[in-house]
Formats: sequence, C-alpha cells, structure tokens
Amino acid sequence: MGYLSCQPPSHNDIAALVALDQRTLGGLWSAEGYGRELDSPNSCLLMLVHSPQGSQTGAANLSTASMASPQLSMTPTPLDSVDPDALFDSSSPEMPTLMGLGCYWAILDEAHITVLAIDPRYQRRGLGQWLLVNLLEDACDRALTRATLEVRPSNSRALALYESFGFDTLGRRRRYYSNGEDALILWQNSLKTAEYRDQLHQRRTLASSRLHRQGWQISNEKKIG
Repeated sequence: MGYLSCQPPSHNDIAALVALDQRTLGGLWSAEGYGRELDSPNSCLLMLVHSPQGSQTGAANLSTASMASPQLSMTPTPLDSVDPDALFDSSSPEMPTLMGLGCYWAILDEAHITVLAIDPRYQRRGLGQWLLVNLLEDACDRALTRATLEVRPSNSRALALYESFGFDTLGRRRRYYSNGEDALILWQNSLKTAEYRDQLHQRRTLASSRLHRQGWQISNEKKIG
C-alpha cells in the first residue's frame, strides 16, 4: 500500500492542509491560520502522508499532491464497505497524499491538543492512534507534564481513543460548539512519568503492528529507548 510518514509540514503544504481541514473539520483554520501555526515556536503541527512509491527519507512536498476528488462526499463512507485499494487517487499514483493532521500548543507545561483529524476515506484503520502517539511523544520530548483537549460528548469513537491513552474527563464547557453541543474537557496528567513513556512505547508498537498488517511501510518509525 506504500509508505506512511508522520512529519512536520512546510509552507508549501498549506493548501493541502486547508483542503483536509475543510473535509474533516468544516474549515476550522484558514491558510493564514496554518501559516501562523507553522511559524509559532509553541505549536507542534504534524501531518500524516501516504507516499505510494515514496522514499523512506526526507519530507514529502504536498504542494502538488493529489487533492480529494470534487465528487467526494462530505459524509464519511463506512470503510468496511470500501475496497482498501480504491482509497487512493489512482490518477496520481506517484504523488504523496495527505491523510491526516494533528496539532498541539505548548502552554507552560501543558500540551493543548487542538486538532486530530483523519480524512474520512481513511478512518477506522488505526491512523488516528498513530498520529496521537506521535503528538504525545513530541510533548514528552519537550518535557511537558500534561495534555488536555476538548471533545464532543457525542463523538464516542474519539472519546474511546483518548480514554485508551489515559485521558480522563475533568470538566465540561457548556454550548462550546457552533451547534450548541457541550464540550468535554479531557486531561492526561502523567506525560512526565516513566510509566507513561512505557505505555506510549507499547501503544506505538501495537499501532505500528496494526499498520504493518494492513500493508503499510512506516518511513520514519521512531525508536523509543
């Protein structure tokens, strides 16, 4: 199926980031917003890239990467009914494709996770877990001690993912979202502990194994000592 890379974007990738944002988040950030994130020393922005024939080293340039087909529905398609080999844009078989993005802000000793999004065409394959592992490892490398985020109570899949990484619900923001839905405030307070680093190591191993079983090659797999 090709190579997976989890890497920081460049300014050349902003158009692809905005296109994915619009498909998955409804237009959370503009091109200017992503530019500010890229330039901020307190922002960790990572993108998940599929390269069918990609090199195992170096960053993918998405400035000419294949975008979603204009006919792609905004409603996620259940992947159980989709041929995995049909998920990729066959019109540009050599080009890298942006599949997901994640971001957190480093605020004092806290990693505030602002974005975790996977293209609807590629969901339910363990890619969100892989992206979250990489975000939390980066936060640990920065010696941050805790992580927090907001999530919709109705988003049971996201809740299950975060809870599996040790996040606890410690608050609620009333009518936080544009449709009036509340937001649950989740916290993980153990980033600095050796036990949590061990747990992340285990989660990386499990996530990597799942992706390998699907035929992925991970181009920049990190080893945790």
